[in-house]
Amino acid sequence: MAQRYRVVITDLLDDDLAPEREVLGKLADVEALQAGSEGDVQGRVEQADCLIVYHLIQLTKTTISHLERCRVIVRGGVGYDNIDHALARQRGIPVCNVPDYGTEEVADTALGMLLALTRGIHRANSRLRDNPDDWSYAVSMPLLRLRGRVLGIVGLGRIGTAMALRGKALGMDVVFYDPYKPDGYDKALGIRRADTLPELLGQAHAVSLHCPLTDETRYMINAEAMALMPAGAYLINTARGGVLDCSAVPEALATGQLAGVGIDVLENEPPLPGDPLVAAWRDPQHAAHHRLILNPHLAWYCQDGRVEMRRKAADTCRRALLGMPLRNVIN
Repeated sequence: MAQRYRVVITDLLDDDLAPEREVLGKLADVEALQAGSEGDVQGRVEQADCLIVYHLIQLTKTTISHLERCRVIVRGGVGYDNIDHALARQRGIPVCNVPDYGTEEVADTALGMLLALTRGIHRANSRLRDNPDDWSYAVSMPLLRLRGRVLGIVGLGRIGTAMALRGKALGMDVVFYDPYKPDGYDKALGIRRADTLPELLGQAHAVSLHCPLTDETRYMINAEAMALMPAGAYLINTARGGVLDCSAVPEALATGQLAGVGIDVLENEPPLPGDPLVAAWRDPQHAAHHRLILNPHLAWYCQDGRVEMRRKAADTCRRALLGMPLRNVIN
């Protein structure tokens, strides 16, 4: 009788796991732990042959050091900062992600936030809801034409590239900063390269963040970085919460240094009680009330993309169990 392996999904999923079971077939039993924290998986994953991890828990030494026969850890998504992939490598466990499932959705969300802010759509809707008698385009003044304005892209991976192409379609002058991209991407895409982050920030009418969260990028965009941007610029973050120092955003909006900010990801999700960013956003007297868009980490999501992500994560497990070459190994 053929061996049946054990694939464990640590968090997020709470349905019948049909996409995973369709991919893995009779090769493996699949179960979802619905964990809310790393402590919830203790004693339940040590004998797993494969792990699929989403974004709700951290996977640290506490868990990884006790995995007895794990062949792969799959991050069901793009960012993998919640997995100690260096330790996994030391233990001979490859860590893979699913980098392409939500490329269009995240880029579309970033573009949607950019348009909602720069065309005054969000501000007008928010202000008119609170003051219905103020029925005039003046509630969103001033607005500037996007064509010819500089769109700065920080991180030219799959999603950053998709955003760059969308900016070009609007007629924007797209410039990117990504020190890990070899020469030629600017020529291939018909955009410009900035050699340093300050060079990009100093010229950008709008900046869209698309870089991973690392020690190098943590709080990359802080009060000092925002001060380098032209007054009245716009900032979009659909990357990782820790890339942006959100504590600096309310002041930047209050002073007019930033005219609008769109944020899909926070360092703590959901935000902690008393979060100053959320407090400013909810305060009708603060500029953030009308000029800040907050979303609950939804840029990645659509029904099609969710199924694609799950099937690709399961297929990575299938390849590992069959001894096939793995794709998207990050460690």
